[in-house]
Amino acid sequence: MMKPDTSVALDLADFIASAPSPFHAAAEAERRLAAAGFAPVGGTALPSAAGAREYLVRDGAVIAWAVPAGVTEDTPARVVAAHTDSPVLKVKPRPDRGAAGWRQVGVEVYGGALWNSWLDRDLGVAGRLVLTDGTAVLVNVGRPLLRVPQLAPHLDRGVNDRGIKLDPQLHLSPVWGTGDVREGDLVEFLAAEAGVAAGDVAGHDLVLHDVTPPAQLGRDGELLAAPRLDNLSSTHGGLAGFLAAAESGGADGAVLVYAAFDHEEVGSQSVTGAAGPLLDFVLRRVWPSYLVPLPPASPAVTGSFCLSADAAHAAHPNYLEYHEPEHRAIAGGGPVLKLNASQRYPTDAVGVAAWARACEQADIPSQVFVGRNNVACGSTIGPAIAAKTGIRTLDIGIPVLSMHSARELCGTADPGYLAAACAAFLAPAYSV
Repeated sequence: MMKPDTSVALDLADFIASAPSPFHAAAEAERRLAAAGFAPVGGTALPSAAGAREYLVRDGAVIAWAVPAGVTEDTPARVVAAHTDSPVLKVKPRPDRGAAGWRQVGVEVYGGALWNSWLDRDLGVAGRLVLTDGTAVLVNVGRPLLRVPQLAPHLDRGVNDRGIKLDPQLHLSPVWGTGDVREGDLVEFLAAEAGVAAGDVAGHDLVLHDVTPPAQLGRDGELLAAPRLDNLSSTHGGLAGFLAAAESGGADGAVLVYAAFDHEEVGSQSVTGAAGPLLDFVLRRVWPSYLVPLPPASPAVTGSFCLSADAAHAAHPNYLEYHEPEHRAIAGGGPVLKLNASQRYPTDAVGVAAWARACEQADIPSQVFVGRNNVACGSTIGPAIAAKTGIRTLDIGIPVLSMHSARELCGTADPGYLAAACAAFLAPAYSV
């Protein structure tokens, strides 16, 4: 079995630190693609040339592809897809508010965040400022700026018995200073941070983020604590696997595609979400057999797969009653293949076999996750991609504890296992 490569976890930590918002995640992925020799796509809608290695960034989403030199209608496609967004607190359009001498920032809940995990944390703010001429400027205040304070137990004596009850409208607005509230204060501050004139800022997409750096923990450093493991662990691992596969054989055997979408946490129904048009646009450009009626035995049909990569639930030692006993995912045990009878995860038996062969080739362990019948199952971008493209899709991811918390936990071995598995599955030499 492959020795765990914890260096990948440290690189994941660097990736997470550079990506406090989906826009920053897309920018970091673009930087890595460009360093690997991929070029931004031009404006033409014509098909990409054989041998092309290109990428497209739109807002918080990025798609890259490597086209074989001898691409034909028999050439299959291999896709690895993830998402760049995480459950967060998003800054409202008119954020300046306050009470009792405190200056505060108005926020919306984005996705299914664990609200209590945002309490009493040192928070920064990051995202983009859009100027009146339509250009966008990234901004990141990565130092302690805001805090969502909770109520002292002296004033709420029963809090530990009944649990914290939070109203997202009343109780999640962070403080960031004292004094009188002045409209435009936050935007002026962030404009100065970004080096632009406040009067030029026409709009913004901003999120709060925990500024505590990712860190190894545990007796032997076998765990990684970090924000946004769901789902930057997959954005990072999928990209690492894609670049390794493209480098290993020049994409001689398949059209290789890497996609990291935005807005999964709120349903993917957007221009840059997995249910939007981006992947369709790209596949029409780079894959000759896309949407061509082909027999089921065609190499382009049988050899085409999509890995939908999203974090999986690690078995929680304090809440084992919420996990299916025979299908528990363990931190450090390798990437997880996720199945669901109701197609919340679209993995089927053909995909199970293909994944097993890839993990065997990569010499890594893997696990299987199935939810309990009496516990509702989450979902991913996998069903949307499978239904939209017709590509057989598998759902995978690394085990994560405290999913949707402001700070999550995974094993340091699993990011390396995930990258190796993705590389093996996408590799041109690999036959499914």
